[in-house]
Amino acid sequence: MTHNRRQFISYPLIMFFCLASLLADASCASKERISKQRPGQLASRAPSRPGMLKSVRPYTIMGVTYYPLKDAYGYRKTGTASWYGKKFHGRRTASGEIYNMRAVTAAHKTLPLQTMVEVTRLDTGKKIVVRINDRGPFVANRIIDLSYAAAQRLGMANRGTAKVRVVALARGRPGKRNAPPVIAGPAPDFSHGRFWVQVGAFGLSENAERLRDRLLFPRDRIRLKPTPGSDGEKSFIRVQIGPYAEMGLADRALAAAVEQGFKTSFIVAD
Repeated sequence: MTHNRRQFISYPLIMFFCLASLLADASCASKERISKQRPGQLASRAPSRPGMLKSVRPYTIMGVTYYPLKDAYGYRKTGTASWYGKKFHGRRTASGEIYNMRAVTAAHKTLPLQTMVEVTRLDTGKKIVVRINDRGPFVANRIIDLSYAAAQRLGMANRGTAKVRVVALARGRPGKRNAPPVIAGPAPDFSHGRFWVQVGAFGLSENAERLRDRLLFPRDRIRLKPTPGSDGEKSFIRVQIGPYAEMGLADRALAAAVEQGFKTSFIVAD
C-alpha cells in the first residue's frame, strides 16, 4: 500500500505528541482510561539494552491513561489489526529498540513489552507469532499494530486492516537478521485455569463501582481488584468478571460483555 493513503499510526516515542488530532474524538478512549491529564510520554526510561522488559507503570497519551498488564497470562482478544512501516523505520520504539519494518514485531497498548502473541486472521485462518516491542495503536477499535513484515506474512499489507484474534503466549526475544522472534519460555496451556474478563481499570473506587453497577452479570461474579502501582505510582482498580475454569466459558462471558457495550474487554488469568 502507498503511504500517502495510509491512515495508521505508529508508536515510537518521538511520535506520541502527533496523535492529538486522532484522539480528539471521545470514541477513541480506552476502557482502561481513568483520567484526563496533559499529554505525556511513557513514564519509564529506555532500557539499558534493546529488547529488555521495561516498567509496566501507567502512561498517558493525549489525555488518555493506559495501565499495562503486569502479566500477559491468559490474554485473549478479538478485534481489528493494522500495520505501520516505512515512515517510522529506524525510529525508536517504546521498548527502546529501533523499529525495523522487516522484523516480525507489533505494538500493543497494555500487554507487557516482549510478550509473544499469536495473531490469527479470522477470515482466512492464517496465523503468525509476533513479539510486542512498542505501544499502540491509539486509534478507535484497533487492538494491535503489526510491523510491515508481520502484515505481509498475515496477507493484510495491501488491504491495511484485518479482523484478528490475539492470544498471548510467552515472553520472547528478537530473532536473528529479521527472522521470526524466538519464544524465550514455554507457552502455557490456556484451555483450563482461572480466567477473568476485564472490562475496565480506574484510579477512583467510585468509578469502578459505577461500572460494576452497569454490568448485567451476577454481583458475585464481579470483582474490583486493587492493583498497586509500580515505582511509587498511584494504585488503581481493575473491574473483572469471573472466575471461569475453562477458556470456553470465559469466551462466552467476553462475548456477553462486548454485547453490553464494553467492546474493549479482554480475558486475563490469575
